[in-house]
Amino acid sequence: MSDDGDYHIEQVDAGASATIPMEAGQVKKGGYMMIKGKPCKILTISVSKTGKHGHAKCNFLAVDIFTGKKLEDMIPSTHGTTVPIVNKTEWEIIDIDEEGALTLMDEGGNQKTDMNLPDFPDTLGEDIRNAWSGGDNSVMVSVQSAVGIEQIIAYKKESA
Repeated sequence: MSDDGDYHIEQVDAGASATIPMEAGQVKKGGYMMIKGKPCKILTISVSKTGKHGHAKCNFLAVDIFTGKKLEDMIPSTHGTTVPIVNKTEWEIIDIDEEGALTLMDEGGNQKTDMNLPDFPDTLGEDIRNAWSGGDNSVMVSVQSAVGIEQIIAYKKESA
């Protein structure tokens, strides 16, 4: 066990989870929730009264935040569910290539090259390409991320 100063330290992330647990009765309309493994935004919640087994049930109608697909789930209000941690960030488009791959830059000057033009909603990708028009305009995009998935959800054309 000689200490010659030659050791290797592994680097890992902080181990933060992409979701947090929450009681189903605490989830609110307009909030987020995992349904069938997909991050969803809750549209409506209806609560049925307690039955013979003693649990009020929450019926959630939600829409997948990345595909727009409607999903439904029913959970007893005292049981646990998972809520995704959803982040939104603003990026400026630097370049769009022929395949639709984007080069983005944030306010701090950091670049991101792993994003493509979105295919949901149907016309959003084409609208962004038209607004950017070969670099003549400054276009900001909103990138939403949850459970390891990132997708452009909106854009804003900056007037020069």
